[in-house]
Amino acid sequence: MSWWQAALLGLLQGLTEFLPVSSSGHLVLGQYVLGIDAEAAGDVTFEVFVHFGTTMSILTVYWSRVVEIIKQTFSALGNPSEIGERFRQPTEFRIAVLILLSMIPTAIVYVTFKDQLEQAFSDPRLVCGALLFTGLLLLLTRLRPNPDGRLTMPKALVVGLAQAMALIPGISRSGSTICTALYQNVNQEQAANFSFLMVLPVIVGATLLKTLEMFELGGPTMGVLPLVIGAGVAYVSGVWAIRVMIDLVKKGSLQYFAYYCFLIGSLGLILI
Repeated sequence: MSWWQAALLGLLQGLTEFLPVSSSGHLVLGQYVLGIDAEAAGDVTFEVFVHFGTTMSILTVYWSRVVEIIKQTFSALGNPSEIGERFRQPTEFRIAVLILLSMIPTAIVYVTFKDQLEQAFSDPRLVCGALLFTGLLLLLTRLRPNPDGRLTMPKALVVGLAQAMALIPGISRSGSTICTALYQNVNQEQAANFSFLMVLPVIVGATLLKTLEMFELGGPTMGVLPLVIGAGVAYVSGVWAIRVMIDLVKKGSLQYFAYYCFLIGSLGLILI
């Protein structure tokens, strides 16, 4: 993988991890278009580094909230008798519990269908079909123009199911989780913030798993320059994408990404 290919794939990862157009799907299509052999190119190593870049972008935007979530969680665990009362209040501890709940479906689906999900990454046409489905999810948000409700435990679990569905490449994680929250009448800003916060432990977990896999295969299999460029571009573009996405969700403008998904998915099915 050359430095410019690493930069392009890092840009795809950083933008599409948070914009609702599927990062995994775009990486599959990007590698296909560039003629990159995923295994020969040290794909696992590259995934580790670009996921690290997107992890740092979430921490940059949400650093104060992440710190407060951790502090309040440990404080609540140190006072078990207050857990119920703290959860009923609009605190960061409540968000921590909802994030934990949302992770359950993802973990179950990944463990159960790991092999099938990994095989899906070798099928660009499946990705294109999944992009069409993502477009439909985004377009249907027009049916819920002004949601104003609160995120609850049942709603968080359903959002977690949407995140599990997004393990299929081509189905946007941010798109499916934000749309699912909006469908359940969750306030736009809360839906967007929860989507980005809930993915942090998932990305960290995936990065750790890929890191273990990388060392099981003998350590890094690429040069340092493409890895650093890919991670750096993913980080910068990720910070920008998070901030843009929050603003667009507030404005109710997700349908524009639906048209993009329809275009890319349709072109892919025709040309691949």
